Amino acid sequence: MYDDESIYNIYRNVKSLFRTFENGVRALFFQTDQLQHLLSALSSKGYNCIGPQVRDDAIIYDELHAIDQLPQGFNDQQAPGSYTLSRNNSTKFFDWANGPQAIKPNLFSPREKIWQSEQAADGAISFNTTEPDPRPIAIIGARACDVAAMKIQDQHFLEQEFIDPYYKTRRESLLVVAVNCSHPADTCFCYSTGDGPFVDDGADIVLTELNQGFLIDTYTDQGKEILKALTLLESTSEHIEQAESIKAKASAQKRSLPAFEIKTRLFNELNNDAWHEIATKCLSCGNCTSVCPTCFCHSETEVPELDGKSSTHYRQWDSCFSQGHSYIHGITIRSETSQRYRQWLTHKFASWHEQYGRSGCVGCGRCITWCPVGIDVTESLKNFEERRRD
Repeated sequence: MYDDESIYNIYRNVKSLFRTFENGVRALFFQTDQLQHLLSALSSKGYNCIGPQVRDDAIIYDELHAIDQLPQGFNDQQAPGSYTLSRNNSTKFFDWANGPQAIKPNLFSPREKIWQSEQAADGAISFNTTEPDPRPIAIIGARACDVAAMKIQDQHFLEQEFIDPYYKTRRESLLVVAVNCSHPADTCFCYSTGDGPFVDDGADIVLTELNQGFLIDTYTDQGKEILKALTLLESTSEHIEQAESIKAKASAQKRSLPAFEIKTRLFNELNNDAWHEIATKCLSCGNCTSVCPTCFCHSETEVPELDGKSSTHYRQWDSCFSQGHSYIHGITIRSETSQRYRQWLTHKFASWHEQYGRSGCVGCGRCITWCPVGIDVTESLKNFEERRRD
C-alpha cells in the first residue's frame, strides 16, 4: 500500500517521462562562454538579475551583473548545524547544493511596508496603501527544491480566496533560470520528497552544467525569447549521458524521509514523549523557519512616528517557534518549546496535505544545516517509527 508521499513521487516520475516523449527533441546546448550573453540578454529585457555569490562564507543571492561574481570553483560541505565553503579545482559555477536563501525572499519579502496612516490638522485620519514593487527580476541558479517551494507558495498566496497583491505583482514580474543540482549536500533529501534533484517544471529556463557548457531547456515563452540572444547547438549523445550520470549521482542522497505514512503517524502521536525529548535540544530560535523556502507565517506591526501624527504598518516574517505567534488575549497557546516544535513538524508534514495536497517540505535540508544545535528533521520523523516498535 502506497502512502501519500510515494504516490506523489510516482506521479512526478511518470509526468517527467511523458514530458520527454511529448517534446520529442533533445535539449539544446551552449558553451560556457555564452553564459555572460545569457545575463546580458536578461538585462536587455529589463530584468534585474539576482544570482548566487560568495559572501560572509556562504552562498547568498544578490544583484548579478557578470559571471565572475558567481561562485566558480566553490563547493559546500553541510552537516547538521554546520555549513562551510571550500575551493576546488573545478571550473564550474554551480558545483554546490544551496545556501541559506531560496526564491522566497524575492517574492514574499522578509519585511515590507503595507500602508501608512496620517492625521491631518483637523484630526481626520487618512490611510495610504503602499504599492508593490513591479520591478522585473530574473533569478539565476535556483535549484529544483527552490522551484518546488515556489509552487507551494503560489498555492498559498495566489490560489486561495484572498490573493496577496504584493506576492502577485512580484510573481508576475519574475523569470526563473534554474540549474539542475549536481552536488547535493549531506543534509539534502529532495529525492525522497519527489522535488529534485532535477527540475521537472515551474521554471522558465532550466540549465544542466556539463564539463564544457550547459544543456538548456525552456518551459515558457519568456524563456524562449531570452534564448534568441544565445548561440545554441544541438546536444550530443555524450551531453545527454553526462546529464543522466549527474542526475543519477545527485539522486543518491544520504538522507530520506521515513517509509511509513507520516501524516497519519504524526496526528496519532500528538501526546508522545518524543516531543519533549526534541525540546531539550531545540532553542526555539526560528532559524529553521527563516531558511525554509515554504514557510509563510508573518506578523504585522505598527510603527508610530515620534510626532504622533503618522504611523507605518509593516508585515514581516514570523515563526511558529516565537512566543508571540500563538499569543491570544493574554494567553500564549503554545508556551512550551515541545508544543512549538510539534506545531511546526505536524503542520509541515501532516495538515499541509489537507491544505495544499502535499507536504510542505521539499527536502532542501536547510533546516538541518542552519539549526544551531543540529536537529535533523528526518531523524525527528523516524523517531516516531522507532517508538512505535518499542
